[in-house]
Formats: sequence, structure tokens, C-alpha cells
Amino acid sequence: MEEKTNVMRALDAKKIEYKKYHYQSVGAISGVEVATLLHQNPKQVFKTLVTVSNTKNYYVFLVPVAEELDLKKGASSVNEKSLEMLKQKDLLPLTGYVHGGCSPIGMKKQFPTVLDESAKQFETIIFSAGKIGYQVEMKRIDLESMVPISYSEITKS
Repeated sequence: MEEKTNVMRALDAKKIEYKKYHYQSVGAISGVEVATLLHQNPKQVFKTLVTVSNTKNYYVFLVPVAEELDLKKGASSVNEKSLEMLKQKDLLPLTGYVHGGCSPIGMKKQFPTVLDESAKQFETIIFSAGKIGYQVEMKRIDLESMVPISYSEITKS
């Protein structure tokens, strides 16, 4: 039997509908591989990336799995001069999640979250359920009720 993740429990507690996906994995795999395993459109599957600014503020970005976060565009979207990716060793202590299983829902502390503009073409998006091997699909509007989200064009062109 598949287990529930903290993300799923948080969604259940708010009575938010979601679809769950589970795939076998021995560790973090690329988001494109996840989309392929789930037979889903890679434009609709998002990866959760955590960054730190030059002013030591943290930001969360959701970008389609086949795309790359443009750190300049990301910084501009949150009114910072520059951003860098959070070091992998700092991810678990900061968010409570491991690399490959990071979700915008249920982090230890809520950080400003930016969803790539391209998500607006989908009613639902798919992202990590907070554990490697688990994904959830939910309505964007429901995600907005769980996490303070802004939209911006944040991928490399």
C-alpha cells in the first residue's frame, strides 16, 4: 500500500482534491524522467527549486521539469539583485525536504514562491508530494490557497 506524505495529509486536512502518483526510484532522478515514468506532459510537471539571495532571503521557484530556472529573471521577480541555488546540504535543515523530494507545500517555514508563467496554460499542475517517488496533481487555484504564489516568466529562453 502506498503511504501518504505530509503534503497529502496537509491537502486532506484542507479537503483539497488531488491526484497522487507513485513511481519506484532508488534516488533523485531528473524531472523529465519523472514525467516520462508517469506518462505526463513535462510542461505540466514542475520541479521545486530553493534559492538564496545576496540579502540572505530564501525563495522557492516552480519551473517545468524540462526547463531551467533563469536566476536573473528569478531575482527580478522577487526584487532581489541576485540569487543562487541553495546548496544541497542546506536543503533538508531549511525546508525539511531532501533533494528530489522538495515540495512547495509543507516546508518548515513558508517562503515566497514563484510559479512559472507557463503554468497558467494548465488547470492542474503536478509536483513533488514531499518524498522521492511521490507526486501530486492539483488545481493551481488550490495550490494558491495553500502557498502564497506569484507568477512570473522565470525560465531560460
